[in-house]
Amino acid sequence: MHNNFQKDLVDILKERSAKGQISRRQLMQGFAALMGTSAIGLGATPARAEDGRLVFVNWGGDALDAMDAAFGKPFAEETGIKVFYDGSGPTEGAITAQVQGGRPTWDLVDAEPFSAQALGRKGMMQPIDYDIVDPAKQREGFQWEYSSSCYFYSYVIAYDATKYDTPPTSLADFFDVEKFPGKRSMYKWGAGMWEAALLADGVAPADLYPLDLDRAHAKIEAFKEHIGAFWGGGAESQSLLLNGDVSMALIWNTRAGLLHKDTEGEITFTWDGGIIGPGGIGVLKDNPGGTEAAMKYIAATQEPERQVVLFEMLGNGPSNPAADALIAEEDRWLNPMDPANLPKQVALNTDWYEENYSAALDAYLQIISA
Repeated sequence: MHNNFQKDLVDILKERSAKGQISRRQLMQGFAALMGTSAIGLGATPARAEDGRLVFVNWGGDALDAMDAAFGKPFAEETGIKVFYDGSGPTEGAITAQVQGGRPTWDLVDAEPFSAQALGRKGMMQPIDYDIVDPAKQREGFQWEYSSSCYFYSYVIAYDATKYDTPPTSLADFFDVEKFPGKRSMYKWGAGMWEAALLADGVAPADLYPLDLDRAHAKIEAFKEHIGAFWGGGAESQSLLLNGDVSMALIWNTRAGLLHKDTEGEITFTWDGGIIGPGGIGVLKDNPGGTEAAMKYIAATQEPERQVVLFEMLGNGPSNPAADALIAEEDRWLNPMDPANLPKQVALNTDWYEENYSAALDAYLQIISA
């Protein structure tokens, strides 16, 4: 689910660098904050973790040498432990192969929290040590046994403001093509779309879970004729709106924020009806770098000043609520977890996704591809 989002964050950094919107140093800081790395480049092949080093596995990108890191360098200075980044992608299958092979080379993974939970219950992930990782530096309701929250993102309604005298203010508006004419776009991989359909159909946020998939799929199937495209990646979602292929889309807030800035508000978005997704860090069972070192690394990523770097580069919401106040006042409206934005949204339920995502996605793909 958020592996696609992670890959898109890498793309955003490269795009902003190419446009001259961030410096080379800021690019390095952004990658470091995103990946938690100190030295080796994105897209590197797996390396055996040795004493005094950790390997953090994320979703990759171009090869970069990021010695000046927002997370890794301070962590190395504090502990003497270097963190290296491996971009081969921590899928459930890859994590399973690492652990079952008996000689894992990975320590930390940016895996879906619901995937980490499922794998942890099978004995493949280590429980988060909350004597080291500070639960007070996490948001209430986003603490898991086998995953520590590290950032947040949202699915939001982005729209072409030049086409509407009155902006949409709800998911019901997104599905109302009489009041808001024009083609729409939705996410190809289902997450957040079931919630959007049910909220638009009148389900109260408090009553969302367990999701009524039959009702959600019926809503989406009846709406298909108004869908210009189902997007699979962030750049695609952005271009659909920029090119005028659709006038409204449910997209990641990171891309929506870029659209607002790049078009000077002609294409913008609303937090009303937003659907929050969490990102998390997990630790493999019998990780070669040691449990204590891995947990200390996670604790180091909780520092609010370091999380602000990630927000400034990409628009990710901090997992430590203390970071909210450190964001420049003029930029706080772009933070999905800001106290002014959070009450307008609902959060994905990790427990439900752990149990149901695979089967739900299969049914969703059948509907949108028919």
